[in-house]
Amino acid sequence: MSFLVLLLAVWIEKFSALRQRVQRDKGWLRELAKLEASPRLTGRPWLVLALLVLLPVVLLGLLLVVLDPLAYGLLALPVHVLVVIYSLGRGDLLGGLGPFRDAWRREDLQAASHVAKRDLDICADSGEQLLERVQAHLLWQAYQSFFAVIFWYFLLGPVAALSYRLLALAAEHSKNTALAERASQLRHAFDWVPVRLLGASFALVGNFVAVSRVMLHELLNWNISAAQLIEKVGLVAGEIPPPVTGPEGLMSLDRIWELLLRAAVLWYAGFALWTVLP
Repeated sequence: MSFLVLLLAVWIEKFSALRQRVQRDKGWLRELAKLEASPRLTGRPWLVLALLVLLPVVLLGLLLVVLDPLAYGLLALPVHVLVVIYSLGRGDLLGGLGPFRDAWRREDLQAASHVAKRDLDICADSGEQLLERVQAHLLWQAYQSFFAVIFWYFLLGPVAALSYRLLALAAEHSKNTALAERASQLRHAFDWVPVRLLGASFALVGNFVAVSRVMLHELLNWNISAAQLIEKVGLVAGEIPPPVTGPEGLMSLDRIWELLLRAAVLWYAGFALWTVLP
């Protein structure tokens, strides 16, 4: 059923507005702010994480235990699909890059810097650095929005996918430094395997030799973040040239996106083979 759910999730994400209706975080974020402000929970970040992450995933697990035996699992199918859609990243990745691409194509660096700060929360000291950071943003967002989620769903089911997204929300939105650090540590552990698997995928669909050099050096490095690793591997895999202004510079973003699409096709082919093999 996992492969069917992943196919349905991609179809729904591309051809319907269900994702926007499902991905509503306001209630969860209100609870986060409320628990952070509670005097009884001050200095107890692990307890806050247990209430915000562990409790929802335990309830989801109990619901699936009840639904899985009924009607050959068909009643659990919609729950799986909704959880996967909720666990995907927020926003439209390509749509969010649109204003930046327009400004960069006109070689208007001031406008490009403005929209990068407004839409992507990216700042830079020069045009070259700005484009490099947008390239890194595209790689990281594609990984954490899609690849990490489908990896954990296929491996451990909706409970793991939901855990990853709730930890990401806590790390990104928490105003409590200790809580954000704990959530980031757990998310780093969640990222360790899938980001390296995606790096290996880049080797198969991109520049194998260049990726192998990077991966052999960083493969067991616990201290490198997933964002840093996927940036290093993605740029060499796609053979991205030095940043330049104008339409030529945008070709680098197109090459990165094509690399990500090839990796996604490879992952789905692997999931399909794993599903049909005895």
